[in-house]
Amino acid sequence: MRKVRGGIRGLIIVLICLVEIYPLFWMLTASLKQQHEWSENPAYALNKGFYFQNYVDAWTRGNMAVFFKNSLITTLISLVFIVIFSTTVGFAVTKMQWKLRNAVAKYFTFGIMIPVAVALIPLFQIYNKMHLLNTRTCLVLTYIAFGLSLSIYLVQGYLRSFPDDIMEAAVIDGCGIYKMMWHIVVPLMKNAIVTVLVLQFFFKWNDLLFSMTFISDSALKTVQTGLLYFSDEFGSKNWGAIFASVSMSVFPMLILYTVLNKKLMEGMMAGAVKG
Repeated sequence: MRKVRGGIRGLIIVLICLVEIYPLFWMLTASLKQQHEWSENPAYALNKGFYFQNYVDAWTRGNMAVFFKNSLITTLISLVFIVIFSTTVGFAVTKMQWKLRNAVAKYFTFGIMIPVAVALIPLFQIYNKMHLLNTRTCLVLTYIAFGLSLSIYLVQGYLRSFPDDIMEAAVIDGCGIYKMMWHIVVPLMKNAIVTVLVLQFFFKWNDLLFSMTFISDSALKTVQTGLLYFSDEFGSKNWGAIFASVSMSVFPMLILYTVLNKKLMEGMMAGAVKG
């Protein structure tokens, strides 16, 4: 009976892996097909060769180089400020004693519950009056604002389990609060910081709603928005190049997650058990 249960469990695991892996495999092989293969063979058929020109076309004619640059600039700048603000605010509302810390903590936690769509029209009007539409600045400001609540919540979860004895020992040795935070607390919470970085990178890199709403200039479009307008000069769909551009968008995130998966899990579980 135990062997039967083990076999069923193994079969379920294999089926789940196939469901998860096959779409990625199909997308990768589709990105290497020539255009005539889409009309001559079924979509699920394997490609007859490896046509890497699709990636060249996606990078040059499809302007993926421009879209990648815009996404990297807005995402990386946002991540820098999100990490700085989330660590400082999280430390202030968790470890420091001051009058309004609980109110501030609840204020940022409440931000998690605000639907993104509710803020679109007000933000559009604000950016329009400030002449920030069609600029990277409006995306960076929006990414930071909507990324802080969850990031601060994750940092709080980690810092609640952070031992106060370490900080008390640093204070006894004459360490100031700012020096203690940046030289003692922050290096020890690297797993939480990696968790914030990875999660927020996924959210910002995959953003479509904000970039589609605030950016209409083709030279400033991000990867996800640029994929919507991908077509060749004749107006017909170049499916090989389209799947090549999608692969270039998806696989960097998968590689990043695979490399940092251990630290990501440790960071997410750090505040689950009281240390």
